[in-house]
Amino acid sequence: MKQNKYDDPNFFSAYEQMARSVKGLEGAGEWHIMKELIGDLKDKEVLDLGCGFGWHCRYAREQQARSVLGVDISERMIERAREMTNDPSIAYIRASIEDIDFSNAQFDVVISSLAFHYIQSFQTICAKVYDCLIPGGRFVFSVEHPIFTSRNEQDWYYDDQGNRLHWPVDNYQVEGVRETNFLNENVTKYHRTISTYINDLILSGFIIKAVKESVPSDDMLKDPEMKDETRRPMFLMIAAEKNS
Repeated sequence: MKQNKYDDPNFFSAYEQMARSVKGLEGAGEWHIMKELIGDLKDKEVLDLGCGFGWHCRYAREQQARSVLGVDISERMIERAREMTNDPSIAYIRASIEDIDFSNAQFDVVISSLAFHYIQSFQTICAKVYDCLIPGGRFVFSVEHPIFTSRNEQDWYYDDQGNRLHWPVDNYQVEGVRETNFLNENVTKYHRTISTYINDLILSGFIIKAVKESVPSDDMLKDPEMKDETRRPMFLMIAAEKNS
């Protein structure tokens, strides 16, 4: 069964209070990196997988994309995205990422933010994205970093005084389900190694253009609460291109 925690009222209520939900892309610590990977969107047909509130969709139109389609499994997410969008060139559909079925060479750019670690088969998604991109089309996405997803606990190791000693990594090579806690709810994620992400893309025909690991921007590092975000990467971002 495909996971859809965001239609749970309590989970959604907690999610909409997060900084990235309130402030949008500027509240996302990885955005300054992701934006550079996405690059030029002028006159592009763009697909956003796991679009959430539609922040990336609206950004694409601000960058003069010709049209944008956002896909999300959550009815609450799609409703909020539509409420926040006043642009006939942006459309939203409710569907799971696993079930997308678009025409060959329909899009110039496919983007996705922090969605694929909720999906069992990344290789299947790679094949679907490859098919719906034009030759030379771009695929840019972020996921929780495998260093972050390797353990169910997904938390720091603390001393007796509650100080963060280090970020533990364990069972890194054991890919598969991780039952973890996010926003005080039980959530199923799928851990896979960095090499699996990269090799699934290559086996699908993609050319890897860039691999980035998250680090806060200089402005964000002025916030004392962000100082520990340089001690381990929380997100992995990859830009790939369909072989032309």
